[in-house]
Amino acid sequence: MAHLLVVESWVGSMSSLLPRAVGKGGHRFTFLTRDLHHYLRAAPAAPAGPPHPLLDAAHVISADTNDPDTLLPWTERLHDVLRFDGVASSCDYYLPLAARLAERLGLPGPAPTAVTAACRKDLTRHVLAAAGVPGPRFASCHDLAGATAAAADLGYPLVVKPVDLCAGMLVRRVDDAAALAEAFRALAAFPVNARGQHRERTVLLEELLTGPEVSVETVSYDGRAHVVGVTDKTLTGAPAFVEAGHMFPAALDPADARAAADTAVRALHALGLDQVVAHTEIRLTPHGPRVVEVNPRPAGNRITELVRRVTGIDLAAACVDLALGHRPDLDPRPTGVTSAAIAFLLPDRDGRLTAVDGADTLRDDPALVELTLAAPGREVRHAVSNNEYLGHVMTTDPRGPGARRTAETLLARLTPRYADRVAAPAC
Repeated sequence: MAHLLVVESWVGSMSSLLPRAVGKGGHRFTFLTRDLHHYLRAAPAAPAGPPHPLLDAAHVISADTNDPDTLLPWTERLHDVLRFDGVASSCDYYLPLAARLAERLGLPGPAPTAVTAACRKDLTRHVLAAAGVPGPRFASCHDLAGATAAAADLGYPLVVKPVDLCAGMLVRRVDDAAALAEAFRALAAFPVNARGQHRERTVLLEELLTGPEVSVETVSYDGRAHVVGVTDKTLTGAPAFVEAGHMFPAALDPADARAAADTAVRALHALGLDQVVAHTEIRLTPHGPRVVEVNPRPAGNRITELVRRVTGIDLAAACVDLALGHRPDLDPRPTGVTSAAIAFLLPDRDGRLTAVDGADTLRDDPALVELTLAAPGREVRHAVSNNEYLGHVMTTDPRGPGARRTAETLLARLTPRYADRVAAPAC
């Protein structure tokens, strides 16, 4: 039995999938976090239900994970007592820290410099451009004046992108100088992320890429990137880029799938990423594949579950194996499923969710494999990132690429109802 140190986590599906993979592998883990309530608030257990999977940890230890200089030597002393065999995280904000901890403790893991370059979108752009890996024309900007000048050179329309946020937060299409200024004001109003970390001031301006967007799911070890498959993506919410659904495998011409996979592998090699599960987003433009971003961790939005249902390959388990220095099991096996898809329920207005009508009519549909819905009473806003989901449906197709069509059909039968927010009384 190995002992894994898990440093923070996303609060979504990976907060359950990673602990499940640790237990399924016969291992145990210690969970290190600066704020356990961050997870319990986001995914509270039902009163009579099982505890949150992160509480299955052998130890839950509080420490300031936002202070690496203090945490690194402190974790060395903790390692002397608890003896870890590997370090992992599923949260982008802590992936560089996990890599530094593994290196400090002499444990398996990716190079911290490679992980840092992948997690900082501006660094990714510069590394890939230097290596000749195709991406959008771009400029790194530090203030509005510099961005205005860069925009004049690049030409509108453009994408404004923070270099250190996730889930599509504050990523916007801008078509003119006024929209560019508004995007900068929004970024300036968000100086600290949800984990209490001060954000980088650098902002990316990128050429707007057109064409279908897909992601390439890979597992890299021993210097080679193994392509597990390609997932497609439905985007909505313009001028934002909100992921409304995914299907695995992507319904692509085989040549396009190979081109996307080859481009993703080139990006991973250019960044020097090894010993990682990665999720690389690619636009299939009229001029060929272009890298959108590289994420050195398993895909979110339950894409890992889509992959598992089709191929039998557990990418969360592969993440655990790599952290322990083991060779992951990437052999596909028959599952009886040809395609799997997820479609997300998005709020189209601000308000307080009072109900989601239509759910009872879906539960007996044989194509439905997952249905989750937000509880009534939740305060919601019109979706501008992947953080506003009200739930999802997941479906499978045993015979062909029909899972997405089924998922979208089922989702259309759900209707959120809202009440207006009540203003606080004046004091």
